[in-house]
Amino acid sequence: MALLNMKELLECGVHFGHRTRKWNPKMARFIYTERKGIHIIDLGQTLSNFERAYEYVRQTAAQGKDVLFVGTKKQVQATIEEEALRCGAHFVNRRWLGGTLTNFETIRRRVVHMRTLEQNFEEGKFDRLLLKERVKLQKGFRRLKRNLDGLRDMERLPGVLYVVDPTVEIHAVREANLLDIPIVAICDTNCDPDVIDFPVPGNDDAIKATRLITARIADAVIEGREGLQTGERPRPQPETAEGVAAAPLGEVEEGEPSAIEEQADDGEPVEVTVSDAEASEVAFAEELDADEVDDEEKKEGD
Repeated sequence: MALLNMKELLECGVHFGHRTRKWNPKMARFIYTERKGIHIIDLGQTLSNFERAYEYVRQTAAQGKDVLFVGTKKQVQATIEEEALRCGAHFVNRRWLGGTLTNFETIRRRVVHMRTLEQNFEEGKFDRLLLKERVKLQKGFRRLKRNLDGLRDMERLPGVLYVVDPTVEIHAVREANLLDIPIVAICDTNCDPDVIDFPVPGNDDAIKATRLITARIADAVIEGREGLQTGERPRPQPETAEGVAAAPLGEVEEGEPSAIEEQADDGEPVEVTVSDAEASEVAFAEELDADEVDDEEKKEGD
């Protein structure tokens, strides 16, 4: 089954680019034609590039690495938050704070401070403070939550960055490039695809277009993490009475004598070690056989 199809892309308007006077010449290889002063994106390349991006995100999630969704434009804020929460990824949808990646330790400390304030407010520890002090703390908490709420569970740098409109999120792109973090981004005709590792040419302004591609990227994260959780582990081999793992069936070829047969061929007596449990079972079976024989003899005598 295809990840995306041409019909879905056309219905969501993924093929519409910017006006021709606002284009970036580096996007020329992704442009199909021009119509009424608007560039039309080649959806064939959109499909092929998206498949590569999807596979990379899935493999990254399967390795246990984090994925960060970034999109601060008003028309994509709700989509970024919704899809990131659905797949368990981190997100930034309000404002990209400078140093979110390159100065991650400081950002992490602010996240810890935010969570501490949240816990104290829930427990009512600030109820005894003066109204002015409590309002000041509430104001600072709301500001931290607005900017850092999507990073509250991110304890390490992400393995991949998903960006909607890298022109707007230029600071996030630069920080990711400095740290060699791969970037998957929806690139419109005014973007620079050279700074993106996995550019997906498409309309990054339409709500339906961004929702479609973002939802598929979230599906890739879910699929990768499901594969990580349901990964098959090698089954342990059963141990023999001597504590040595038994060889699986089919490893001993026909015609090859076993270890006991080789010892028997030498003419030396073979000692077989039997555990106490096995010995008791054998003795119990012998007693049952003896009782059955006695019963049969009595019946014949009668």
